[in-house]
Amino acid sequence: MPPVVDARNLYSETNGPAKMLPVVREDLERIYVPNLRSHDVYVIDPAKMKVVDKFKVGDAPQHVVPSWDLRTLWVANNAERKLTGSLTPVDPRTGKPGKNVAVDDPYNMYFSPDGKSAIVVAEARHRLDFRDPHTMAMQYSIDVPKCGGINHADFSIDGRYAIFTCEFEGSVAKVDLVKREVLGYLKLKMPATRLKDKPVLQGLPDTEICTSKKGMPQDIRISPDGKRFYVADMEADGVHIVDGEALKEIGFITAGVASHGLYPSRDGKSLYVANRGSHKIHGGRKGPGSVTVIDFATDKITARWPVPGGGSPDMGNVSADGKWLWLAGRFDDVVYRFDTGNGEVKQIKVGAEPHGLVVWPQPGRYSLGHTGNLR
Repeated sequence: MPPVVDARNLYSETNGPAKMLPVVREDLERIYVPNLRSHDVYVIDPAKMKVVDKFKVGDAPQHVVPSWDLRTLWVANNAERKLTGSLTPVDPRTGKPGKNVAVDDPYNMYFSPDGKSAIVVAEARHRLDFRDPHTMAMQYSIDVPKCGGINHADFSIDGRYAIFTCEFEGSVAKVDLVKREVLGYLKLKMPATRLKDKPVLQGLPDTEICTSKKGMPQDIRISPDGKRFYVADMEADGVHIVDGEALKEIGFITAGVASHGLYPSRDGKSLYVANRGSHKIHGGRKGPGSVTVIDFATDKITARWPVPGGGSPDMGNVSADGKWLWLAGRFDDVVYRFDTGNGEVKQIKVGAEPHGLVVWPQPGRYSLGHTGNLR
């Protein structure tokens, strides 16, 4: 693994355009949006604020994932429990797709910190498939049998282990990347109350008794100092804080209805939480979607940005300069651009059920996968 430059801030090498490697400087500045139900990718020019291209990919594209070496954007088409899963390579210099590579059940994809393997998250199989990062030929697999709905991950500061979220179990799994084995599972605690799944003009909805017996964890991100992991939970309406070394929950922050995506600011000081606005996997339009900003140093909420008129912020990332947070509007068939200075929101119409969009290019030395977890 490339050495950690600043142990106080793992995100130090992603702080702004000056940190971009020469290999990405000729790449097109674009937002790539996978649309789950229309089986295509829309391409947005952020300078023009409009869709400038679109192309068909495989069945049910879920996320667009930058490769470890930053030279390919992979569209993960998991085919939703059919046997037609694939990965579509996209050349970031031209914005054009290549030929699909047949891969079993690629719901999401990560890369080992040393760059030697692509980690295909085979959600329906309860399995992590380690593949050649270029050809996608199988290397080996790690079964994670007690992790129903395995989907998102982040990696320890030393790269020795990863923590994956188990969406349908309300838990997380700790995986040893050296010994290639599961180290343990942690059931996440549910709060006594949660937020009502109802639109409000501003602020947070009223609370209700939380009758759910287990959470629905989604995205996960490590703190800048590498000591804590933050886990977004759609059922709990907030973010669990987990000590990764001890595999123990040490805190919880109520953020918004159906907390889903997590993105650090470019300076590594804040965490943006995308709240999808519905506890349902297939929610309705114009829900109480929002973004919550958490200060990493204090775990305090510093801002809340509702989507005017309602919406469903899901997955995405921050622009290279840190000025914009781009998120897919999962149930509203739009993409949102949040101004990270004041929370102002603009929207662009895209395909049917947009999911894990990627903002490209991004600063950083290498990609750990997902929608641009760079370090």
